[in-house]
Amino acid sequence: MTAIPDFTEAERRLFDAALRERYGRAVEVQDVETEIRLMPADRALTVCPALYWEDAERCRFAVSKTGVDKFRSMFFWSIKDRFSTGKEEYDNLGDCLVTTLKMQEEAARRRIQELGAEAAGAA
Repeated sequence: MTAIPDFTEAERRLFDAALRERYGRAVEVQDVETEIRLMPADRALTVCPALYWEDAERCRFAVSKTGVDKFRSMFFWSIKDRFSTGKEEYDNLGDCLVTTLKMQEEAARRRIQELGAEAAGAA
């Protein structure tokens, strides 16, 4: 099996620029590994390099590299509160990041509204 290449310096710079744009500051990004079924029919998991970060609201993000110019992403607040963009794989890291960050922003807004409604109902 072919090893998945690590993130390139250009991809890391794109990450840094996208996160600075979103948060208005540098964000600590950690190198991690994820285990992914590259094809739905695969029985075995493939170890893929990923970049992980957490925002101020404790939302966690992971963008995995699944091949040359192939990326997958997800974000979550908890195991039960986990989201993806709905697109299986991106061939452009910028598109993957922008879509993930926009979808998380929308999910965070809905989450705040739902938590506020629950709190109002409990009062």
